[in-house]
Amino acid sequence: MVTKQLLQPESIVVVGASNNVHKPGGAILRNLISGGYKGELRGVNPKETEVQGITAYPNVHDIPDTDLAILAIPAALCPEAVEVLASTKQTRAFIVLSAGFGEETHEGALLEQQILDTVNKYGASLIGPNCIGLLNTWHHSVFTQPIPNLNPQGVDLISSSGATAVFILESAVVKGLQFNSVWSVGNAKQIGVEDVLQYMDETFNPETDSDIKLIYIESIKDPDRMLFHASSLIRKGCKIAAIKAGSSESGSRAASSHTGAIASSDSAVEALFRKAGIVRCFSREELTTVGCIFTLPELKGRNFAIVTHAGGPGVMLTDALSKGGLNVPKLEGPIADELKSKLFPGASVSNPIDILATGTPEQLSTVIDYCEEKFENIDAILAIFGTPGLVTMFETYEVLHQKMLTCKKPIFPVLPSINTAGKEVDEFLKKGHVNFADEVTLGTALSRIMNASCPATNEIELFGVDVPKIRRIIDSIPENGYIAPNYVQDLLKSAGIPLVSEFVSDIKSDVIAFAQRTGFPVVAKVVGPVHKSDVGGVVLNITSKQHLALEFDRMMQIPEAKAVMVQPMLKGTELFIGAKYEEKFGHVVLCGLGGIFVEVLKDVSSGLAPLSYEEAYSMIRSLRAYKIIKGTRGQKGVNEDKFAEIIVRLSTLLRFATEIKEMDINPLLATEKDVIAVDARIRIDKN
Repeated sequence: MVTKQLLQPESIVVVGASNNVHKPGGAILRNLISGGYKGELRGVNPKETEVQGITAYPNVHDIPDTDLAILAIPAALCPEAVEVLASTKQTRAFIVLSAGFGEETHEGALLEQQILDTVNKYGASLIGPNCIGLLNTWHHSVFTQPIPNLNPQGVDLISSSGATAVFILESAVVKGLQFNSVWSVGNAKQIGVEDVLQYMDETFNPETDSDIKLIYIESIKDPDRMLFHASSLIRKGCKIAAIKAGSSESGSRAASSHTGAIASSDSAVEALFRKAGIVRCFSREELTTVGCIFTLPELKGRNFAIVTHAGGPGVMLTDALSKGGLNVPKLEGPIADELKSKLFPGASVSNPIDILATGTPEQLSTVIDYCEEKFENIDAILAIFGTPGLVTMFETYEVLHQKMLTCKKPIFPVLPSINTAGKEVDEFLKKGHVNFADEVTLGTALSRIMNASCPATNEIELFGVDVPKIRRIIDSIPENGYIAPNYVQDLLKSAGIPLVSEFVSDIKSDVIAFAQRTGFPVVAKVVGPVHKSDVGGVVLNITSKQHLALEFDRMMQIPEAKAVMVQPMLKGTELFIGAKYEEKFGHVVLCGLGGIFVEVLKDVSSGLAPLSYEEAYSMIRSLRAYKIIKGTRGQKGVNEDKFAEIIVRLSTLLRFATEIKEMDINPLLATEKDVIAVDARIRIDKN
């Protein structure tokens, strides 16, 4: 519950206020005072009548009514203080900085629950316990440094961890990133990351509210709520980037299928972020760099011009962009020649555009003008300019400042000399700009943004999927575990997934008769053991009935063998689709190259069922092996549309058959015309 008293309190009391700014109660009071808090500020300190120039009271019983209470006292004393403040002082917002609660002991968890019961009883807000506080443009209720530049159009940061929030701020401040609010939810006993997102979504005003949200989260307690409100905010025009740290126990437990072996809670997070449209980051530097990019004009294309006076950084940035699927197109022809004539001898304009260490601010201006007005195949400009040690950079950075105000194409300033040109960089940042000191981090962040998905639609693709038949099949399966091949076939057919013809029997003559009708060569597989290849239960390219008879006899001797399956021998690129049920998230669908590559390379992408066609294409195109799917080096590609269709159909099947806990379709054999499922297994649990 987020109350007005939490966000815009008319009065604040610091319980545990101190003159010692090296204690939380002293540091948070210092930050409130230096932050210019305009309301009534008071403290509670049994030994002082005045603390840092403000009135102090001996205990909470003595203070006037107060909107917000910040507690910096031992955990054992907090429940009583909260009860007194809520019941007698009309306090409707609490920030509990103290540690020693549920994060440490069972007794601490009981104290935490007492506090929660009280604040809920009185309709109050609770941040923490075990947090650094809340920072916004109204009040600086944190005990940490740094305090960033605050701006209503700055970034909203929501963090599970207080220390990590501080480190994110450290990373952001040197880049010039400004903030609207910083939420440290700590133990999140009442208000967690999902609650803050929900509040921001339900109260969002595009005219006044920040449209950039950065998140650090350690545990997604309510995936559905996070998905709903994050995607809702993004549809309203917001941009969201997040780090998800840690993985759950379920991600490391032993699994019996290929999918179970490679899927993890992290796959579920990846799928959730893809569905919501969240840009996923993996470090504080990435997160703050993405946040800085969000503050600049939106990118309209994937083609970049790199302008620099240093060749090496330009090459490294080119590599980082190319690795992420972005382009640094070669600049050539009459316009490029014309530009080169305006630069010093030895300069290069092929892209990166290197104007040399002796390049002037006027030449930088000219290059940017050409990229803005004359090179039509350029969508954005990356300017790498540190000091070459020959001149000060004030004039150069003033050129960047003016061009960033007037150019329609985004300009990304990479100013690496934050020591030798510190004054110049500071002056540039004071004009409201951001700085990307590391070009490779910038290239990686741009790739993450450009390759992120849009929020998925909520519609389920039902065309061609026989839902009543799927339910009848599931209901008819007699027991849990891996189901018989006939059930697998029936389920996939009901979902409209194309299957290779096959025959299963424990009678040798019937197996041979099917092979003769189908035509040799064929494939034989043992039925019974889960991992057929591991026990010698798969034989390819059987070309005669004699060979098939020998393999039938051998396979029926394998432990747990029940029958033999025979299929025509097909050719094509091996693909893989799998799914695993993840607690709280639902079914995570994975795809990638098939055969042994799925476990050896682990090049898979994930999505959260049910999937749209846009999500399916995004999954396929995010694979490192996408060039193989597309076709490369004279090898024909596969039918990407059919692959996406099967992914979508499988996700719809899973939506209506939640009893399926793990499944593989491996391989699917794909050609430029068709994609056909060759082998599949499904494990169900009706409990």
